[in-house]
Amino acid sequence: MTYTIKLVVRLTILMMCSAIFYPTSLFAQPKSESSSVVRLNQIKENIYGVIGGQCNTGFIVTEKEVLAVDAEMNPDFAKAMINSIKGTTDKPVNYILLTHGDRDHVGGLSGWPENIKIIAHENTIINLVQRSGLKENQPRQTFSDRMTLESGEMIIEMYYFGPAHTDGDIVIYCPTEKVAFTGDLIFLGKDPLIKSNSGSLGIISALKGVLELDADIFVPGHRANIINRKELEQYLKDIEEKRIKIEALIKEGKTIDEVKKIFYPRGVKTKKSKSGKKKAPPSFVEIIYHEIMEQK
Repeated sequence: MTYTIKLVVRLTILMMCSAIFYPTSLFAQPKSESSSVVRLNQIKENIYGVIGGQCNTGFIVTEKEVLAVDAEMNPDFAKAMINSIKGTTDKPVNYILLTHGDRDHVGGLSGWPENIKIIAHENTIINLVQRSGLKENQPRQTFSDRMTLESGEMIIEMYYFGPAHTDGDIVIYCPTEKVAFTGDLIFLGKDPLIKSNSGSLGIISALKGVLELDADIFVPGHRANIINRKELEQYLKDIEEKRIKIEALIKEGKTIDEVKKIFYPRGVKTKKSKSGKKKAPPSFVEIIYHEIMEQK
């Protein structure tokens, strides 16, 4: 009896030490495809947001077909999105409408059937072809400024308001339902991420274009699942006010480092590249600062 108690105590101590020195993450099983889970957010009777992966996507159900908005971050999440569509309707997915060409929105293209037609801004398709992100035989259609697609009685409008987040951002707008998918033009509660040469004026112009649409609901590519018109108006106002403040600081003679400390007192996070070297893309404040300095 005494031996049994001692053995239990020793085993308990051994297990406690293992938990301390060998975290459970070391023994965790690799994530399977089942970990690529998405959930649906029904925005309107026939319009859905898809939350999962690294971005928000969605799909539109018409009388005769389904139009997917963006392709998800990788093939596993694309399959999860396809399954969620199949669980909602038996209508075929005939189109993928790409809001832009960032990998977290288009990395799943290879997980979709090859006969689905891709519709995107011409710059997005050029970029995809250059980095081999599009199958050679994949049907595709591009536009430069505006395109209207009629599916049954439903109308889907696509707008390009100029370079902003990227050089190929489009807004997918359903006028009857008053819903607009905005891709990465909106990062609610965070500075815009600029990858094009448009500077702050490009994103301001694009957001003003979005607000000219008669939409009540906006589906951004990240963070919030949906936002309303007042939230978008405030987002644009915050950007414009930041630009005005930076311009005033420049007139006071503030250097870029002094301006950055005012807006980012804790510094700016840096990201590591695949090579392991740290790379810090210009912050939005830096972009505005240099933009204004160049105009002087």
